[in-house]
Amino acid sequence: MTEQSGIEETRATEPDVPSELPEDSDDTLPTNQKDEAISKTNALNTEFVKAVALAIDDGNDTEAIHLCEGLHPADVADLLEQLSQDERTILVAMLGDTLDANVLAELDEDVRDDVVDALPTEQLAEAVAELETDDAVFVLEDMEEDARAEVLAEIPVAERLALQAALDFDEDTAGRIMQRDVFAAPSYWTVGQIIDRLRSAEDLPDLFYEVYIIDPAFKPLGSVSLSRFLKAPREMVIGDLVENNDFKQIVVDVDQEEVAYMFEKYNLISAPVVDGGGRLVGMITVDDVMEIVHEETTEDMLALAGVEADQGGLSGSLTGTVRSRFTWLSINLFTAILASLVISFFDATIEQIVAVAVLMPIVASMGGNAGTQTLTVAVRNLATKDLTASNALRTVSRETAIAFINGVALAILMGALAGIWYGSVGGGASYEAGLTLGLVLAAAMIINMLCAGLAGILVPLGLQRAGADPAVSSSVFVTTVTDVVGFFAFLGLAALFLV
Repeated sequence: MTEQSGIEETRATEPDVPSELPEDSDDTLPTNQKDEAISKTNALNTEFVKAVALAIDDGNDTEAIHLCEGLHPADVADLLEQLSQDERTILVAMLGDTLDANVLAELDEDVRDDVVDALPTEQLAEAVAELETDDAVFVLEDMEEDARAEVLAEIPVAERLALQAALDFDEDTAGRIMQRDVFAAPSYWTVGQIIDRLRSAEDLPDLFYEVYIIDPAFKPLGSVSLSRFLKAPREMVIGDLVENNDFKQIVVDVDQEEVAYMFEKYNLISAPVVDGGGRLVGMITVDDVMEIVHEETTEDMLALAGVEADQGGLSGSLTGTVRSRFTWLSINLFTAILASLVISFFDATIEQIVAVAVLMPIVASMGGNAGTQTLTVAVRNLATKDLTASNALRTVSRETAIAFINGVALAILMGALAGIWYGSVGGGASYEAGLTLGLVLAAAMIINMLCAGLAGILVPLGLQRAGADPAVSSSVFVTTVTDVVGFFAFLGLAALFLV
């Protein structure tokens, strides 16, 4: 390479392009097949999936392979997820060695298990060896121990040791999700030395954004972005290019949620991972964090509905999904029984005033909706660390005010409608009785929506303080509060003022 003191401007010239493609050129794959397979929303077209399924049913290996050729690994993964289990197994066998290893990393957990079971041990080992450490761990971590040992035995020693070391870390920690391949250089190397090293090294990570600077003990001192590095002259010492005084490092045992939070807060593209002694052992890049964000968001969303994260897919086992949902439905059944017991205390009131039974669901429903709104906001802000002990009191006050204002507004509307209806139209009731019923309904709605707003914020805060996951348990408690308080307030006021 010729060293230059400045940057030489060059102008790109247009390459000569033949006016017509040769008759034997295979241009159908990138121009036609991929356009037909992927819709404008970046999802697979139904017609394409049906075409693949037809090729599978006909046993047409050539057609199936041709249809899948040129697709992005993520699109192949989507295709496998949309096929039935039997079709999926047959297609994997048809694709054989043409199946891209990166497809395994893109699959949902349940589908990945089916694909892994369908692959021969040798082919699976080759695919795992091709993947980055973090992606390979995703494939191996859910396998049975005996099957995992067989695959690892087929992998070269260096890659095997790296994977075993990654699997030794706890699940959902930085050590488990990091890439072990990382490029680092001592601070006294020049840019030219590093460029020569980059061009000659065979064990470089497939994707990296920074050159990490290390001391003799292999402890990170800083980093230099590739854009800044490539603009520097060859003779410049790399240590002089370090600018980030607030260099962020991640310890191997940090939870992956904390990793995602750091990336979002500090706008990181990549970050080094260090062991307990501060030595560089790997790195995490933004594409890894995107997977974490997707996983954690999905987990919290499902947890709010009482569904376990591993049973939220469309391909999970029927028995496992039923068992998972039955547990939470059983808990909700007991809370519903509690609410019904409250109603039973006022059966005499309901017998005398039928309108009370008609209006009860309104009070409970409005309180439940208000509580769910507040709960969703609270759980999300707890996950993003926007809701902390320092601003908890202010947030509680704000949510209480919101619940009270909405409660008053809706209570006035519903109370007026109920009073007018039952006072003039509903079964010959007097105007005074209809007015009283409307006031009772309005007061009960205000009380219940106020309690719902408080429960929606205080329950997740309390559960987090107790060390429980607020996304998993909060909805049951909030629903119980809104049902019990709503029924008790409405029926209790009705018993006092209407009977």
